[in-house]
Amino acid sequence: MILQFNNYLNKKPLYFDKIDYNRVHLAYSILEPHIKHPRTVHIVGTNGKGSTGRIIAHLAKYNIRVGHFSSPHIKKFNERIWIDGHDINDNDLNLAHKKLYFILGEKISNSLSYFEYTTLLALVAFENLDLIVLEAGLGGEFDATSVCDKFLTLITPIGIDHQPFLGDTIEEIASTKIRSIQKRVLLAKQTHSEVNQIAKNIAKDKKADIYFIPNNNIVYKKLKDVLKDKEWSDYLIDNALVAIEALNILDVNYNINDLIDLELFGRFYKFRDNIIIDVGHNPLASKAIYNALDKKVVLIYNSLDDKDYKTVLEILKPKIKRVEIIEIPSQRAVTIKKIEESLDSLDIPYSSFNGTIKNSEEYLVFGSFYVIQEFLKLY
Repeated sequence: MILQFNNYLNKKPLYFDKIDYNRVHLAYSILEPHIKHPRTVHIVGTNGKGSTGRIIAHLAKYNIRVGHFSSPHIKKFNERIWIDGHDINDNDLNLAHKKLYFILGEKISNSLSYFEYTTLLALVAFENLDLIVLEAGLGGEFDATSVCDKFLTLITPIGIDHQPFLGDTIEEIASTKIRSIQKRVLLAKQTHSEVNQIAKNIAKDKKADIYFIPNNNIVYKKLKDVLKDKEWSDYLIDNALVAIEALNILDVNYNINDLIDLELFGRFYKFRDNIIIDVGHNPLASKAIYNALDKKVVLIYNSLDDKDYKTVLEILKPKIKRVEIIEIPSQRAVTIKKIEESLDSLDIPYSSFNGTIKNSEEYLVFGSFYVIQEFLKLY
């Protein structure tokens, strides 16, 4: 008997100290002959993957059938598998799960990690669409989302993150991510200039076409005009420019005005008049947030233990009144004591978050998907 999807998924471990990069490829080789394969955009990078992918999918949905696979989720797993403007429903999730489990069999299905299984599940759920957008989870070359053929690989800004798996330098991290490309690669504007040359070298080795974001002031001004009431920060405008160039390469029709209807929940999102929430969690994200903030805020914060939380706090310090530390229920959470030690060394005042929000203060909730999840529960 096959367990219902949520019950089955809850039995899978979320994290591994070491990753077996072969098992998902073995599983995909079994699955591939049994499903259809729409044109695929693969999004790889350190920051901006989720928002860029959603902008592509949102603009495309008015003309073609499109799916977007992203991770993690904020409220409910269904958010990860988005089809034609809506999160997948529970019934369709269970149908895709039953089909996948039947094709792979018990042994292979059970051997896959949480992310590997759900990546393949998305491919099953998406098989009757015209275009699918897959967001890499960790890295690029060896990520589970890299198992299928890609029409276009999109490289968002690359920074230092996930060093135990990807390497300690920008060169190592960028190489691992960019080696996932196949036929075409679109490179977003990069903070680290060396990423551009690495991309050019890998594209040349793979005989792949490489595209860069053109300086198009007309499109930029049109975006700023369309989005003036949405209060998108400049980094989200940049992500929209990347998404639009991807649609041009894909030759998919779109109307920039359709962005008025798009809500990017958790991406510099105005949750309340005095509360902004953002799922960013690394130095590259904190620089973007710093540039987007126009006033000092109370930072509601915590971090996972593999993140450079001290650098994040150091970058944000000039825009912080104080930090309120929120506890997060993750085995990867850094200890409160270490956060406090970093705050002490940076001379940033802090306290514990108790769920109270003052109307007289401005707040930024930032640190990870886990931080946002926990804040929403408490608030």
